[in-house]
Amino acid sequence: MFRCRGSSLSLLLLLVIGPASPGLAQETEEAAAGDGTYVETVDVTVVNLDVYVTDKKGVPITGLTRDDFEIFENRRPVPISNFFAVENRRPVEIASQVMPAEPSAPDVPMGIQEERFALPDDQRLSLVIYVDNFNIRPFNRNRVFRRLRDFLVEKVSKHDQVMLVTYDRSLHMRHEFTSDPTLIASELFELEELAAFGVHWDSERRDILRDINDSDSIAAISWRVRQFSESGYNDLSFSIQAIKEIVTSVAGLPGRKAVIYISDGLQMLPGEDLYYALHRKFGDSSPLTEMRQFDASRSFQELTALANSSGVTFYTIDAAGLRTMGGASVEMNNAGEAGLASYVDSVYIQSLQSPLRMMAEDTGGRAIINTNDVGSGLEKVASDFATYYSLGYTPSHGGTGRYYKIEVKVKRKGLRVRHRNGYRDKPLLTRMSDTTRASLLYGYEHNPMGLVLRIGEPQAVEKDLFNVPVLVGIPLGKITLLPLEESQEGKVKLYFGALDDGGDMSEISEVPLSIQIPNAELEEAMEGFYPYQTQLRMRSGPHRVTVGLWDVLGAEGSFASKSVRVGS
Repeated sequence: MFRCRGSSLSLLLLLVIGPASPGLAQETEEAAAGDGTYVETVDVTVVNLDVYVTDKKGVPITGLTRDDFEIFENRRPVPISNFFAVENRRPVEIASQVMPAEPSAPDVPMGIQEERFALPDDQRLSLVIYVDNFNIRPFNRNRVFRRLRDFLVEKVSKHDQVMLVTYDRSLHMRHEFTSDPTLIASELFELEELAAFGVHWDSERRDILRDINDSDSIAAISWRVRQFSESGYNDLSFSIQAIKEIVTSVAGLPGRKAVIYISDGLQMLPGEDLYYALHRKFGDSSPLTEMRQFDASRSFQELTALANSSGVTFYTIDAAGLRTMGGASVEMNNAGEAGLASYVDSVYIQSLQSPLRMMAEDTGGRAIINTNDVGSGLEKVASDFATYYSLGYTPSHGGTGRYYKIEVKVKRKGLRVRHRNGYRDKPLLTRMSDTTRASLLYGYEHNPMGLVLRIGEPQAVEKDLFNVPVLVGIPLGKITLLPLEESQEGKVKLYFGALDDGGDMSEISEVPLSIQIPNAELEEAMEGFYPYQTQLRMRSGPHRVTVGLWDVLGAEGSFASKSVRVGS
């Protein structure tokens, strides 16, 4: 079972050793020094973009430099601070220096290439294979799997990590992140035996179309269209929420993140085709007004905005393949409404495919639609993973929480550029919560500062509830200190989270601390740790605890995790 939500697992801060300053809760602060001066700390991060440049035929363009690009945020130009180019999974600098005369070699086994030209950690890929079993038909799904297995074995790097999840009215993690893509490929065989729920809509839709065709009164049939649309809209809301849950769960992972989403489509407006059938059959405009209440376009906009803010790119696959008109024609043939039936089918197909296009285009990915063989589409996905430009810039704002539009232009004419269309400037609490959550869910750890975490012996407080002592050691030699008149001051924030074996997660709690070190004790203190102690209240069973540390003045973070069994 895969879950990532608030639950009955409670996390309480019961005991604090050391002073805590409530004034440190802001992301932009003024720190008062002993001589009356102030030091301003601003929460600023680098915005990184994966950019794909092709010619008009879709062939990747290589050899571009920083000077070939322009970045605009909310239509205003911003200077490019970071530039990194990758060709055939090789950093360009390494490829040009070590093997200047060797052409790209796509036929060389992936493992041999990567041993010689490894990417840095911040360019590694975390790939989620998302199979939407609730919105897919078994035959279509299994047909895609045949090509997807080849893609996983032949095109995914062993230095990347891949996870497999399904949505079957709820999310299920079928295989956790692994650096062996063949394990995911093998797991797909087992998924082929699972039920898929997409077929349950087909028969009901056909029945309603038949009744529209046979009915002499709009009032006699419109209630069925409304009921069908309401049910579809409700199911769609849960489907979108499940995708958001995956995006949120991987937001804190480092490097590049992508989701290959496989379904038979999600209707942008459930029942839209049926409402148009009513309108065209009876010449009444009221169905077109009523159907707008089921418009999910805003929900999909929120989904892509969330993905962009989390650095996640969507690659969507319409598993239904090459769609043909005729689903409505069979049911409406008796009335000789061939033109109406064809129109209804086109509305239906457009409604199913437009969210897949939107998810991919808004996040800089690709949509694979209108093909029974997704192999060539997956080849293009593999090309994105292997050849791209990574651009970064430092915005003039920090932690505003606002969404900013981004446009990247190439100065050379005739080239096409793809990238995510914006991002949300997340406050520090959100960013640190994302990474703490990723550490809990996926075991991600990044501890350059040497944060120490110790878990004490749980103490029962009532039936099935325990206080679990947690001791955090903050490395004083690794945090930035502000010199005052008679002491040195450090400003840090701690983030606590816990996850039980059922997948239920606590809320992430933030604790600001101000650490004062007398000048006379500074040299000795720099070799040690500042202790912070608290207690987490947990239910019995296995848990994972993660603590994040953010150095406010040094703008650096560390994370440490421990597993603990509470109770017998």
